[in-house]
Amino acid sequence: MSIYEQGLEPAAVNHIALSPLSFIERTASVYPHYPAVVHGSIRRDWAETYARCRRLASALAGRGIGKGDTVAVMLPNIPQMLEAHFGVPMIGAVLNTLNVRLDAEAIAFMLQHGEAKVLITDREFHDVVHAAIGMLDHPPLVIDVDDPEYGEGQAVSELDYEAFLAEGDPQFAWQWPADEWQAISLNYTSGTTGNPKGVVYHHRGAYLNSLGNQMTWAMGNHPVYLWTLPMFHCNGWCYPWTITALAGVHVFLRRVDPAKILTLIRSEQVTHMCGAPIVLNALVNMPAEAKAAIDHPVKAMVAGAAPPAKVIGAVEEMGIHVTHVYGLTEVYGPVTLCAWHAEWDALPLDERAVLKSRQGVRYPTLEGVMVADPKTLESTPRDGETIGEIFMRGNTVMKGYLKNPSATAEAFAGDWFHTGDLAVCHPDGYVEIKDRLKDIIISGGENISTIEVEGVLYRHPGVLEAAVVARPDEKWGETPCAFITLKAEQQQVSEADIVSFCREHLAGFKVPKTVVFTQLPKTSTGKIQKFVLRDMAKAL
Repeated sequence: MSIYEQGLEPAAVNHIALSPLSFIERTASVYPHYPAVVHGSIRRDWAETYARCRRLASALAGRGIGKGDTVAVMLPNIPQMLEAHFGVPMIGAVLNTLNVRLDAEAIAFMLQHGEAKVLITDREFHDVVHAAIGMLDHPPLVIDVDDPEYGEGQAVSELDYEAFLAEGDPQFAWQWPADEWQAISLNYTSGTTGNPKGVVYHHRGAYLNSLGNQMTWAMGNHPVYLWTLPMFHCNGWCYPWTITALAGVHVFLRRVDPAKILTLIRSEQVTHMCGAPIVLNALVNMPAEAKAAIDHPVKAMVAGAAPPAKVIGAVEEMGIHVTHVYGLTEVYGPVTLCAWHAEWDALPLDERAVLKSRQGVRYPTLEGVMVADPKTLESTPRDGETIGEIFMRGNTVMKGYLKNPSATAEAFAGDWFHTGDLAVCHPDGYVEIKDRLKDIIISGGENISTIEVEGVLYRHPGVLEAAVVARPDEKWGETPCAFITLKAEQQQVSEADIVSFCREHLAGFKVPKTVVFTQLPKTSTGKIQKFVLRDMAKAL
């Protein structure tokens, strides 16, 4: 035994489980009267918010909820959702944030599979929740949230959230997790094929990814954060914990409304926001006078699909500085970013935007990212051309899939997490996604990146949104099929116009052979549902 192990064993004095619960205790202690919550006419400071979280924990404990029990929430971006991120794990329970746009069957599956003991839900989802509860043999305790910003709707339950909080003690002595590997939250994947999988996060990973967010964005104390990202999505990318750690202000937004976003940015002096590229695209397409309202620096973190270079350029012209990140539900949200180099500032806007659309390098809080052959796990050359799958490992990879050891083993084969995303690695080590494993088009033996084709389509002045999928073809196997939503004032654009534009910017075999003008189907987080489009392309 080394001299450094003798008489130097870890003890309670120097080895404590990492948990984001520590953030709110510190913030409420140091900045009790700093603003914490802005929601319509509601304004609360950190002392009030901490007391409400403790009341929630205490009330849940009083109803027999404890370590390892699941508490589900069906809530939009409102203060009660923030309170759940602290109040539920304060008693060792596990927070299951439900996707508010799912149907009753999916919600019933999640409540049953996750064994939810409690469901806290907003009145907006009355019909779906009642239908879902009706499908369960052992329904959970249902708590009704009456949000004044919604201001209508039927109560989902006789038990009101505020009355429930009143059962709790604002001085409740909550419990630190005994083990940082303890589960903190349960997030279901979108389940585009078969039932959704339940991704389990632990306290350590939530703590570290919260710090990773702060480090990569160089966020100082007291940021003003606008909730444009759904808080149910990967626990809001861990930002409920990040913003709390920095004694920031949570500015809530029930639904994404471009006009309201611009109003709140100005009235609350918002400094940071996150979301899918679709949110930025909506802002870009607002009238010039509305966009002119941004009178101070704003930072936007985007993930989802790679934002087309044209969108990034247009957003930066508005005064919003874009940071591009990449991640998955299985890794607590974003874990790589396009880390910026000062010398790139001198490049023309188009070149900057192309660089910025890369998924980049790992967060300091993720230990490994590689692009490799999916079968051999051998790294691909750093040539910006050889396509491989993105693999990850580190403390911010999930515990695994709930009650699904075979899916967990498959995802972790070879001691790396298999993302299912295809990418190249550039000579500088920056990763650039080329497609989902299931989205890549193989036409006449040639790989076609749908993301590359979409990037060209977005440069057409008439295109509002675009998505490209494979369409089965007898001769070529597959050919690119483009689904496009045109801007309101550009409805005269034709299929021939689009094809001709693509021929100017793409190799012939990459040009879409089919163009369909339509509204694009999307998930609740704004991602385009390519599996729906693939079915439409097959049916053409």
